Amino acid sequence: MRQSLTILHVDRTGFGANGRIPHHARLRFGMVSVPCRIGRSGVVHGKREGDGGTPAGTMRAVRGFWRRDRHLPPITGIPLRPIRKGDGWCEVPGDRNYNRLVRKPYAASHEDMMREDHLYDIVLELDWNRVPRRQGRGSAIFFHLTRENLGPTAGCIAVEKRRIGFILAKLSPKTRIIVR
Repeated sequence: MRQSLTILHVDRTGFGANGRIPHHARLRFGMVSVPCRIGRSGVVHGKREGDGGTPAGTMRAVRGFWRRDRHLPPITGIPLRPIRKGDGWCEVPGDRNYNRLVRKPYAASHEDMMREDHLYDIVLELDWNRVPRRQGRGSAIFFHLTRENLGPTAGCIAVEKRRIGFILAKLSPKTRIIVR
């Protein structure tokens, strides 16, 4: 049976003086609900590169990466491979490798997959803007670990390290990630 992983844009703990805090969200698996973080602009329709929003829609995790020097491979139904020192992710609209894994050094602007912080110690590539790839519609929409201060992402979905193992164990390539 296929499970749905749903990101809801409302979190009871995410209310401040001015209403909702846009990057606080809940991740739901059936009856289980855990806090997560999304983009600083919250959930957006009409995703654009650099807007800080997490795209609304249905996605799947297509593959994952982990830092072999920091962790054992997580247990999951998603295909995984270790992050290598030369791995980067192209984020330049118009580049032929936009929103793709690239080998560094790479001429166009790219994100380093082997980050010094721990955000990408475990990271899943979501199929947002993958096929077909539309220039400028958002790149590197990942499922990864939260910042230590539990701050917003640049558009990804992030969970605390202590919760990610539980979630990954329930994922398969057929799992739908619904952001609304």
